[in-house]
Amino acid sequence: MRFLGNIEAKTDAKGRVFLPATFRKVLQQEGVEQLVMRKDVHEKCLVLFPESVWNEQMDDMRNRLNRWNRRQQQIFRQFVSDVELVTLDGNGRFLISKRMQEMAEIEQSVRFIGVGDTIEVWAVKEENEAFLNSEDFGNALEMLMNNDE
Repeated sequence: MRFLGNIEAKTDAKGRVFLPATFRKVLQQEGVEQLVMRKDVHEKCLVLFPESVWNEQMDDMRNRLNRWNRRQQQIFRQFVSDVELVTLDGNGRFLISKRMQEMAEIEQSVRFIGVGDTIEVWAVKEENEAFLNSEDFGNALEMLMNNDE
């Protein structure tokens, strides 16, 4: 599953928003009916995980963390408790709850960004904070890709 693109949309008065058609098409091709939404760990955005991707993440995290270590159990609990299940309605819309809107500081305009196997949902005003400027991006990519030398 690969989500690519950067698409702007608006929420309605109830907090519903249309998932962009390009992303819905990927979900339909894979037979995905449910998504898991959580606030990103580092950024002020929401992340939509196809259910299978979410389950892989949870399994990976559970395998890395010791149930008998109090701190690690707190980390796992917090990671899995701050989620909401998302089901698209017949029109391809889903609800962003007030709680999630507040966490990501979403007012009305949102930007969907395909990030491989997940989709990020940003408040339009915040979305630029997640990106490097062109020069820094080029330099960082060059350094990363030439790491073998």
